[in-house]
Amino acid sequence: MADAVSRMKACAARSVNDQRQHHAPVWSRSYHDHALRKDDDLHAAARYLIANPLRAGLVTHIGDYPFWDAIWV
Repeated sequence: MADAVSRMKACAARSVNDQRQHHAPVWSRSYHDHALRKDDDLHAAARYLIANPLRAGLVTHIGDYPFWDAIWV
């Protein structure tokens, strides 16, 4: 799993840096994995992820985030 996460992070960082036209760190060096065993765990994780733009101050309402399309959460 660590190799897959590393490759995904490298591809995403390369794409972000190409779009920004500069090279800077995009990801932290580590990651945390957590097994989602129940539907409630999945919904809690999805809500946490979807709230990231709000916590980062990118938007004042979740629905204002341009990539918001997970109405089922």
